[in-house]
Amino acid sequence: VQLVESGGGLVQPGGSLRLSCAASGFTFSRYSMRWYRQAPGKEREWVATITSVGGTTYYADSMKGRFTISRDNAKNTAYLQVSNLKPEDTAVYYCNARQRDYIGIYYGDEYWGKGTLVTVSS
Repeated sequence: VQLVESGGGLVQPGGSLRLSCAASGFTFSRYSMRWYRQAPGKEREWVATITSVGGTTYYADSMKGRFTISRDNAKNTAYLQVSNLKPEDTAVYYCNARQRDYIGIYYGDEYWGKGTLVTVSS
């Protein structure tokens, strides 16, 4: 099982990035995908979720409007589009995979990638 994030880097304030999470070793289409981030000196925080069935999306309140999560089951890849980046968005961004039932309960094995660093600075 492997989750590999990519797309991070140095970006100026106001810029945009699309992060990718390539999955392998499990049935991607059956898993909800989540993005988290961890800023320097802070705890990891949840950013967004996209479900396996229907592709319903959920966002942390502070992330609504500038973050868009999506997935391509044919490519076994999840994405996080971030726009109007701010210095406080500087963090390591992680993707996570776990199965979720129809009432929103997560179960079974949980997988994490190693993260991709996003640095927002002028």
